[in-house]
Amino acid sequence: MAEEKHHHLFHHKKDEEDKPIESVYTETTTGYAETGFSSGGPGGYGESTIEGYGATTISTESEVDYRKEEKHHKHLEQLGEMGAVAAGAYALHEKHKEKKDPEHAHKHKIEEEVAAAAAVGAGGFAFHEHHEKKETKEEEEEAHGKKHHHLFG
Repeated sequence: MAEEKHHHLFHHKKDEEDKPIESVYTETTTGYAETGFSSGGPGGYGESTIEGYGATTISTESEVDYRKEEKHHKHLEQLGEMGAVAAGAYALHEKHKEKKDPEHAHKHKIEEEVAAAAAVGAGGFAFHEHHEKKETKEEEEEAHGKKHHHLFG
């Protein structure tokens, strides 16, 4: 009876061992060009089409939609601002709880400090996205031939 019940990690049957293993992949690929990720040269951005679900076309670098990119950075900047406000409000809430609940004051103090650090991080992210938005706007002006005079450096 002990010979009949073998508990192994892989339950192979004897009749399956004689069958040849079939290959899962029938076609081989030779590189990135067939997968749609061709760069058009070292470090460059080339035009390519990815076929499959929701086929998309990757456009060249010169066809950048500056307004869409600017809106994207504006949205992320606002998201960072809201995160900073929410984390700051939570830090103030924990500071209030620290005074009201002296039994768990240490816990509330730690949560206040973590929330304050999150508020600073979110503020930094908003600041970063603000500058990304400004850079995108300047790139758009340069691409459309508007001259930008720097008077102070």
